[in-house]
Amino acid sequence: MSVPVWVNGDLVDPAQAVVSVFDHGLLVGDGVFETVKSVRGEPFALTRHLRRLAASAAAIRLPEPDLAAIADGVRACLAQAPPWPLGRVRITYTSGPGPLGSARGHQGCTTIVTVEEQAPFTAAADVVVVPWPRNERGALAGVKSTSYAENALALAYAQEHGGSEGIFANLAGNLCEGTGSNVFLVTGGRLVTPPLAAGCLAGVTRTLILEWCGAEEADVPISALSHAEEAFLASTTRDIQPIRTVDGRALPAAPGPVTRKAMEVFAERSAADMDP
Repeated sequence: MSVPVWVNGDLVDPAQAVVSVFDHGLLVGDGVFETVKSVRGEPFALTRHLRRLAASAAAIRLPEPDLAAIADGVRACLAQAPPWPLGRVRITYTSGPGPLGSARGHQGCTTIVTVEEQAPFTAAADVVVVPWPRNERGALAGVKSTSYAENALALAYAQEHGGSEGIFANLAGNLCEGTGSNVFLVTGGRLVTPPLAAGCLAGVTRTLILEWCGAEEADVPISALSHAEEAFLASTTRDIQPIRTVDGRALPAAPGPVTRKAMEVFAERSAADMDP
């Protein structure tokens, strides 16, 4: 089945969808994006994702996106897709066509919504700490930018070293985030995750876990991850995924009791409200 793509307000067949080859999202990665989970055709936490899209756009000084129109585009695409048990919605917002250099053009932004089925993640993750630190003071720190080559490289490195996710430290030597996830760990009986000042993305799932599961923010050295009592990844499409090994070192439990409780609470709360 060919699911339509929403481009700048219009539903089009994917084979007919057109974006300029001069679009700065393609040329220089000048854009932002969101990935939204769908459950049997209904988007989860769409309002929070759209707010973060607007925040990312503001952070790189793009015009404010039309969030109401994008929400309509998301629902229109999902309405014509199969009612997948789990789906992935991708919203991309770029500065639009521009010159071949870094300077932006003046033809208006490009907005795209696409959807596809999402395969479930494995029951537990093996993670690898990558050798390149996140710059927590950089212009794109905490921005969900389409400039994703660093993440793609880090994920490829992790996979080459037997992992399913790569983990970044930051320049201070503290735990930051995964290539497409936030990281939580249990240390001294406390469930903690790095603060946003560490350079990590303000993940929607991360925020809900902080609100629902009694987690707290704290800087921890990257070495604490491999010695944690338990740990897990959090992201939109994986929800909560226990970490089994860090650089080949097995954690005591995956999931441990704190992780298992967080998984139960998250599953119950998210099922009760699709737009928390």
